Amino acid sequence: MLYRAATALAGGVMRAAGPLAGPVWRERMVLGATLPHPAGGIWIHGASVGELTSARRIVAALARERPVIVTANTITGRAVVRDWGLPARLAPLDVPGAVGRFMDRYRPAVMVTVENEIWPSRAAAARARGVGQVVVGARLSERSAARWAKARALIGPVLAGLDALSAQDEGSEARLVALGLPPAALMPRLQLKLLDPAATPAPPDSAARDATWLAASTHAGEDELVLDAFLSARAEVPGLRLILAPRHPQRGDAVAALIAARGLAVARRSAGDDLAAPVLLVDVLGEMGRWYDAAGICLTGGSLVDHGGHTPWEPAGHGCAILHGPHVGNAAADYAALDAAGAALRTEAGDLAVTVARLAADPAAARAMGRRARDLLHDKAGDPAPLVGRILALAAARSRA
Repeated sequence: MLYRAATALAGGVMRAAGPLAGPVWRERMVLGATLPHPAGGIWIHGASVGELTSARRIVAALARERPVIVTANTITGRAVVRDWGLPARLAPLDVPGAVGRFMDRYRPAVMVTVENEIWPSRAAAARARGVGQVVVGARLSERSAARWAKARALIGPVLAGLDALSAQDEGSEARLVALGLPPAALMPRLQLKLLDPAATPAPPDSAARDATWLAASTHAGEDELVLDAFLSARAEVPGLRLILAPRHPQRGDAVAALIAARGLAVARRSAGDDLAAPVLLVDVLGEMGRWYDAAGICLTGGSLVDHGGHTPWEPAGHGCAILHGPHVGNAAADYAALDAAGAALRTEAGDLAVTVARLAADPAAARAMGRRARDLLHDKAGDPAPLVGRILALAAARSRA
């Protein structure tokens, strides 16, 4: 009651200031024109670019079946969704008047919230109008749960009103249920950021792929280690190829000089050189998927030097045998899981040549590592189909009500 009274008062003051406010403020207060939109659609909300991009596969699946209106808290988030060809606008502020105007103008059948963008006034307006409520990719740490527990009277009704929720981990599920989420609302877990890598088609096996090593997203100080390891490994496996892709393509000239200093011919992607060259320097952006497909063995950069290591899930999606150095603090749990599953190998710089040569000489072992990496990725990502089906069924039912 206190929250609703305070936000109602604030909303009244903000609406009164509307004629003097700019377009962003007016859009968030739902004053003025709205987008044409049929009733009975699905309202999807994410805070900004990261949240909405992680849920894009779910958004697209819903948009193929029913009208959607997507909202974000930021102008950049709104722009990204419009670039997808979907209707998007800034989200209403969580004051009863703005939320009520939004609901009355767009008349959604279901409200889908990405991650932790849960707001009391939105939830109350949805309950009052019989709008279904779903949360996808929910996360709740122990620390956040302790804070929410102090406002149980506020968060309890919000969670109790949810029709479905898909969490990212078991701990979040347990904490949300303890705060008032009905256990029956729980859906299979999803790791939203892994859905796109998990949907990557597996490249076909080939002898050329078996003999190609990709050093992906390398940083300064790693290229020398990779090149020296390549020379040693190629002495053991004469047909070995190297694709070297620096994290920052502007380092291309410096890396090319390192290649030439070792007596190797320099083939550069930016120059349109031979893509099948024994050493290919990829000094352009936006093509990593192509090089993951071309290489059966992949070293994730930022791990031989202390940059925390880049994500292992993209090469996992392409079925690469993953190698990494000791510096993987950015995704320590992910690398530990891959190592334990026999899908990745940790190597020190001094052992890199031996490890690469061993895998290149045993394609069956490298392929098996790649399959295990894909299998683990699929297990962790989860299957969004049951959740999408639940949302669509809920939308159909609420539209008839």
